Amino acid sequence: MKRVVITGAGSINALGFTVDETLEAMREGRCGIGELEFRDVERLAIRIGGQVKGYEPEESFNRQQLSLYDRFTQFTLIAAREAIGQSGLTFTGELAARSGVVLGNSGGGMTTLDDNYRTVYEDGKNRVHPFVVPKLMNNAAAGHVSMEFNLKGPSFTVSTACASSNHAMAQAFQLVHGGASPVMITGGSESMLCFGGVKAWEGLRVMSKDACRPFSANRNGMVQGEGAGVFVFEELEHAKKRGAEILAEVAGFAMSSDASDIVMPSKQGEARAMQGALEDAKLNPEDVGYINAHGTGTAANDKTESAAVADVFGAHADRLLISSTKSMHGHLIGATGAVEFLACIMAVRDGIVAPTIGYEEPDPECALDVVPNVAREADVKVALSNAFAFGGLNAVLALRQFS
Repeated sequence: MKRVVITGAGSINALGFTVDETLEAMREGRCGIGELEFRDVERLAIRIGGQVKGYEPEESFNRQQLSLYDRFTQFTLIAAREAIGQSGLTFTGELAARSGVVLGNSGGGMTTLDDNYRTVYEDGKNRVHPFVVPKLMNNAAAGHVSMEFNLKGPSFTVSTACASSNHAMAQAFQLVHGGASPVMITGGSESMLCFGGVKAWEGLRVMSKDACRPFSANRNGMVQGEGAGVFVFEELEHAKKRGAEILAEVAGFAMSSDASDIVMPSKQGEARAMQGALEDAKLNPEDVGYINAHGTGTAANDKTESAAVADVFGAHADRLLISSTKSMHGHLIGATGAVEFLACIMAVRDGIVAPTIGYEEPDPECALDVVPNVAREADVKVALSNAFAFGGLNAVLALRQFS
């Protein structure tokens, strides 16, 4: 089996338009959540989110491209350009034939869908643009990344709600680890911050009106965000042969299903995913220094995840650093694991653990070191990235300091 390393990373989200900007904001504990700005926002009860502000699509894409690219696809391509640019790869010949794209996404072209429902139902029009279907389909971003970078190998989209990116990265890891592909472009994107997207989530009654405070006793719900995170997963020997800079090593992963409830999480399911990731990576619980928690800021999630961590790590749970960067960039649904993966890379590469901001009151049922409010320096050899989705679908990735 092949060792899998990361040789490129790209992102755009509420904290920044690049990876460097995002990591700087995480180090500073800066909040990217603010007032939402889009049509009919005044009709919503929830008016905050991790929106990408100041973004001008025309600076990155021409008019013809924009007729085909929903906002989530635009974010994906921007992040992919940064990641592949950092990797230094050019895909031609055999490398192009065997390399591909696996991306996570949950809502697809939600803004396109929202706009065209208005066209038909509110404006009373009988026609929509001929590119509506290719613009809104969940696999649009994967298709456009493959076309822009000449990636002719396995390419597809994974849609498992809030675990989409972690499931996608796990599939990319398998393809490289097993020798099917030398390089895979992977991660995820999401843009559901429009009237219809937020209105649907309002109905669940899990949204906060003021802030995301994971693990804090006074938390009152999650906050949506948008953006993308994209990575280059590469076989180690292939990367070494061309002298690539290696950011970190993907050590292993595991997936599980709660098989119990469509929205309520299961401690047992989450624990099995974390334990499985340790076993796949051949790690002991004591090897892990940091966990990027799913940490949504809802009581059900935070308490269940804390209990699952305690079960898996035992006495070592008290020595773990655990944080939820959703407190800064919001919950990016299908893209959330990809942006959070950046915090794991920062922990193992730079020795800096991103904080859980907005933390105000200890919760005895979440008695973990959640790195409250201020980033911390630490020698982290191994980090876990947790993603636990509606439907009881769990995916955990293990990232190791490269040496």
